Amino acid sequence: MSQMQSFPGTTAILGPTNTGKTYIAIERMLSYRTGIIGFPLRLLARENYDKVCRRVGSRNVALLTGEEKIVPETARYFLCTVESMPLDRPSEFLAIDEIQLCSDRERGFIFTDRLLRARGLRETIFLGAETIKPVLNKLIPDIRFETKPRFSKLRWDGVKKLTRIPRRSAVVAFSANDVYSIAESIRRGRGGTAVILGALSPRTRNAQVAMYQSGEVDYLVASDAIGMGLNMDIDHVFFSSLEKFDGNRFRRLDLQEIAQVAGRAGRHTRDGCFGTLPEVGELEPDVIQSIEQHIFQPVKRIWWRNAGLEFSSLRDFMASLDADAPSKLFIKTGDGEDHLALRRLAKQREIRRLAIGRGRIRLLWEVCQIPDYRKTFMDAHINLLSRIYGHLCGSSGRIPTDWVARQLDHFDRLDGDIDTLMTRIAHARTWTYIVHRADWVENPAHWRDRAGDIENKLSDALHSRLTERFVDRRRAMLVQSQRHGSPVLSLGEDNTVLANGEDIGQLKGLQFKPNRFITGELKRLALATARRGLREEISARVKKICSARDGDFRISSNGTIEWRGYDLANLSAGPTLLMPLIRIKDTELLTEKEGILVESRLSNWLRDYLGFVLKPLFMLDGLGLQGAARGIAFQLKEELGAMPRAGLREQIGALGPEEKKVFRNNGVRFGLNHVFIRSLQRARPLVLRSALWSAFNGRYDLPLLDPAAVTLQSSEDLSRDYCRKIGFFSSGSREIRVDILDKLGIQLLNLSRKGHGAIPSNLASTLGLSKEELGETIKGLGYEILVGSEGETILKKLQKQTIKKVGRRRKIRSRPRSNGSPFLVLEKLRAL
Repeated sequence: MSQMQSFPGTTAILGPTNTGKTYIAIERMLSYRTGIIGFPLRLLARENYDKVCRRVGSRNVALLTGEEKIVPETARYFLCTVESMPLDRPSEFLAIDEIQLCSDRERGFIFTDRLLRARGLRETIFLGAETIKPVLNKLIPDIRFETKPRFSKLRWDGVKKLTRIPRRSAVVAFSANDVYSIAESIRRGRGGTAVILGALSPRTRNAQVAMYQSGEVDYLVASDAIGMGLNMDIDHVFFSSLEKFDGNRFRRLDLQEIAQVAGRAGRHTRDGCFGTLPEVGELEPDVIQSIEQHIFQPVKRIWWRNAGLEFSSLRDFMASLDADAPSKLFIKTGDGEDHLALRRLAKQREIRRLAIGRGRIRLLWEVCQIPDYRKTFMDAHINLLSRIYGHLCGSSGRIPTDWVARQLDHFDRLDGDIDTLMTRIAHARTWTYIVHRADWVENPAHWRDRAGDIENKLSDALHSRLTERFVDRRRAMLVQSQRHGSPVLSLGEDNTVLANGEDIGQLKGLQFKPNRFITGELKRLALATARRGLREEISARVKKICSARDGDFRISSNGTIEWRGYDLANLSAGPTLLMPLIRIKDTELLTEKEGILVESRLSNWLRDYLGFVLKPLFMLDGLGLQGAARGIAFQLKEELGAMPRAGLREQIGALGPEEKKVFRNNGVRFGLNHVFIRSLQRARPLVLRSALWSAFNGRYDLPLLDPAAVTLQSSEDLSRDYCRKIGFFSSGSREIRVDILDKLGIQLLNLSRKGHGAIPSNLASTLGLSKEELGETIKGLGYEILVGSEGETILKKLQKQTIKKVGRRRKIRSRPRSNGSPFLVLEKLRAL
């Protein structure tokens, strides 16, 4: 093949990514009165369209893509996708970006066609990688080359685990499932990530990119869609795989493809790094060297398809489309989507019947070029094309309005998951392309707006779904606060801590409790954020605690001190049971000085509270008792106000009338089997005694005590010592409060005064016991339960008892009395 005719000002600006090639092309275009630039992606066309509009005004700029056509009457500069370049429109300047894509199997023939046929009247520029240089030399005589070095260096950063990749990193995967899986992992550990997939609409992709660019998230997970011109502030690129499905087979990426993606790292003069995840492992040294130094094998052949098509008949047209390449430099492509669609349609009898004449054949070819954004590949797409072609060949030459409306209505819905929304967007994009053909539909402006609105709504919904799934805003905000300082904190209802409006936990008293979704390293960040942002609130609460009334504090049975319902501190073991210490609840929000102030206030309160609630116990020290009486008082205090009488029998026998009166006047009760202080069996003293025992023994795991309980179920968790210290003593399988046990003993004694007696039917319910438990309790007190001749329940003592009366000088055994004798009861009471 002979070389092509040269055009004035034909230049190739070649170099790796981040060399400013696109910037140079736009600047040169704007130096002319008219210009056209073709980009490989709709996204890039749109991005640069917006830039040029800001420079020269939107009335002077047009945007042409498969799905968007913005063409003001005064437009002088056209920003297009390569497929949509208006080649029949003369222009002083013309440029094609990423010209090395001539070697791309899927779209290469389109770039080759533009390379061969698209020229500016005064200047033409081809932008791309240096690998295409030999091809350009062969095809275009006298072409001038400009080589641009990369602004920044690109270096190998090694293999890193996903949990160790630095911020401002992009992780590249080659399937949607891998992208989702990696994004989920980053969300859990780092707060969130943006997601870029080739199937996203440009609007969704832009929204995800903007989220990353603004710093709302520090990570990006993407397919190789980021490799083609997405300009983002990426410092690191990591590959999770080096294999992809290219539409025909799974294959390893070639060196140029790896470099194209890796080259997204670094921005202008800021260096970038590339690396791999452990699943990929180390790259070979020669691969690393080639990428770092931009040394790649040159392109030797490019894809080609005949542009000189013959439309005289369907057979001739298909033959011309299948024509062989004119040179070994070209590789004939025969599997483009439009070409495959044509072959399938040409097999249909009705299509062959309609495709008569140049106009109808050209129309068929235009219908075949409707893109299959859904990637249904054939059946569904072929059926759509067949119906469209049938309508366009009808009497009206238009697609019926009601059918267009039904098609658009079908996917005008916002429900569903990510994949469902992406499928609907793909439908919308296909129909956006269709209705942009003004000669195919009635009222095209209306349908363009309708299709565009649907795509935009679906795109916004998809962006929301992606963000909801892959961004934990609380986590992301906490990670960013480490760099940018604390966000604005506020307290919501129930003392919820809001950081920039996001719930990150609760301020409970002086403690910050992170939200249950915040785990691992993020807990530390949440606490640091709260420590900085809640300083004023904590200081104010410390002042309120220090000036609070005694009645504002409460203590629970496990030793926790509360203020306004929030835990402030715990009792801890002191030198004695009645001298506990205060331990402030673990909180990193307090300064050392504030901690001392709170502890001092609680210590003062606790001292006064102990003295008030356990006053009868402390008063025993001030009664001036001596001898046996003093011993009883000492033991009673050590046992927190209740103990078995058996251990005090000799001391009790040695008491004189005045000493007994002193005890009686101070609430000490000498019962049948126990000695106890009556007033300490009430709710507050019971709870406080439980708290003292828990603190002294380090048993903060005990279940909270019901202050109104009169019995407890015996268990391994409730030690015998604990029960005795709170005034509960065993009888059968239950622990019974000592005052209740004393009353029960007297009641049983009276009932059995004749040797046996009937049990009241309500006795079990009065004690909160079942009939079985009542039976065990009664047996524990020395009685057995019998059934009378008339079926009534009666009591009988298990054995006779005698009372030893102890005098000051000698013991006198009284005459044994029958168990049912009321005199025996009286005798016992007098013994007090």
